[in-house]
Amino acid sequence: MDTWIYFIHPPRDDFAETMTEAEGEAWGRHWVRIQRLYLEGRIVLVGPTMGRVNTGICVFEAPDEAAALELMHGDPAIAEGFATGELRPFRVSLLRGRDDEGVRANLDTIDAAAAPTEA
Repeated sequence: MDTWIYFIHPPRDDFAETMTEAEGEAWGRHWVRIQRLYLEGRIVLVGPTMGRVNTGICVFEAPDEAAALELMHGDPAIAEGFATGELRPFRVSLLRGRDDEGVRANLDTIDAAAAPTEA
């Protein structure tokens, strides 16, 4: 299974603070869908950026680009025209809890190689 990220771009700055009723309803449907996908095991992480520009990110798994596009385009906020989506392949390079042991071993090896040797 491949990992993907989509960025969900709202139509304007300060979007979270200025949503219309129709936008709020669409984003409510977006959130319900995201939670369902999460419980199905397809979502790795989601969340918005904070501040004036409220771009959201969704990191998820899909077997190929066609399936990834289908998932992104199925987002109600995108499908209903309240946001635009931008899809990219993604690699999770380090994940807390998953990679701790390997990182420690790698750094131990690097530190041992850099240690001065006795003459």
